[in-house]
Amino acid sequence: MEKIRTRFAPSPTGFMHVGNLRTALYEYLVAKSQGGKFILRIEDTDRERLVEGAVDFIYNTLELAGLKHDEGPDVGGDFGPYVQSERKDMYLPYAEQLIKEGKAYRCFCSKEWLEKIQNETVGGGYDRHCRDLPQEEIDRLLAEGVPYVIRQNVPTSGEASFDDVLYGHIAVDCAELDDMILIKADGMPTYNFANVIDDHLMGITHVMRGLEYISSTPKYNLLYEAFGWETPVYVHLTTVMRDATHKLSKRDGDAYYSDYVEKGYLTEALINYLALVGWNPGNDREFFTMDELVEAFSVDRLSKSPGIFDVDKLTWFNAEYIRKLDADKYLELATPWFDKALAGKGIDYKRLAELMQTRTEVFNRVPDMVRFLGELPEYDVEMFTNKKAKTNPEVAKAALEMLRPVIEGIEDWTETTIHDVLMAKIAESGMKNATALWPLRIAISGLMSTPGGAIEIAWLLGKDECL
Repeated sequence: MEKIRTRFAPSPTGFMHVGNLRTALYEYLVAKSQGGKFILRIEDTDRERLVEGAVDFIYNTLELAGLKHDEGPDVGGDFGPYVQSERKDMYLPYAEQLIKEGKAYRCFCSKEWLEKIQNETVGGGYDRHCRDLPQEEIDRLLAEGVPYVIRQNVPTSGEASFDDVLYGHIAVDCAELDDMILIKADGMPTYNFANVIDDHLMGITHVMRGLEYISSTPKYNLLYEAFGWETPVYVHLTTVMRDATHKLSKRDGDAYYSDYVEKGYLTEALINYLALVGWNPGNDREFFTMDELVEAFSVDRLSKSPGIFDVDKLTWFNAEYIRKLDADKYLELATPWFDKALAGKGIDYKRLAELMQTRTEVFNRVPDMVRFLGELPEYDVEMFTNKKAKTNPEVAKAALEMLRPVIEGIEDWTETTIHDVLMAKIAESGMKNATALWPLRIAISGLMSTPGGAIEIAWLLGKDECL
């Protein structure tokens, strides 16, 4: 049996969209679940849209996500180079071979002419003006140095087809296909042509990509047929959507992997959730490590329905992952977020972390949750009225006037001492615990809900700040 080889082939034109990351994840899982190899190839033929630093961002993202590639620009391999611009000289001979066999041709049409044709042609397609130029005319234009592209000679009749794992047999009328450009005027291959050549030369057996490429695949297959090459297994993946009608929005900050990292989502939670956005294990199980995903994954459980990326569900996943963190790891991850609100305030972060871990859903919410420890808050009298604790402003005032001198008298400022002294005084007064501690919590925090109760907050603040 042929060893499976999948490839992730991003363009270094910006940050990693969560849809691209999901594609990489599925390609990784397909390969690893069947003992195959996962290859990284950088497709940088679109020179105008290249973004400096984007390649390093791709490396970092894959590493953080746990998607270790077996071959690639940074780790090497037997099928390099793994950057398309470094493979430039490989493509032209294949295009020229097609020209000799009548399966491609040189197109000398100027940009102005093409624009004119597009405006005049129904559907705006190329009219194949250069397809049947006499050889003498071609030789003259070449001798004059007229720029040209190389176009695929698509049959004008018949059918172009392929089989997709999810969508079955797909066929289109060749008359509906245009003669796509294979080599651009600058000598660089187009994405479509380089893709086919590289996939063949690198022995890629399974091609997984977004559904938007499904309309181009018949033309890809015509190229495979033209060269007499074996076609790969195709798996076209549905789009990752925000909801049934909206794509993830770059403007709203929910489209890129980096958006979620910056907000304080854990990569393990994101990868686990992302795996389920378009795939299911066949049961109700939701939590998987990467090794468990590899073991459970199968292509036949991919969905043909759009994958809905529910940020609320992701947040729930993230909270569950945070709760399972080792206490020291949580403290390490939370400290930069504590610093945003409490740097220099002398708060004991370790104790704060113990109180915060079960309450943390996303780390970027932490600063607002702990800010009261560093700033004297604005008080709303309405907070002192709580039906559950049967408290009103008069009862609250009485409780605070009772507890303040007790707090002033505490010398050994530990949680244990604060607890024992306050609870003894409350018992002595005959007041219910909640009736006294509720207003105390509000008085020292300015909030009705805090990580920890009045005693923990009092200890964190310190005696002077508490008073």
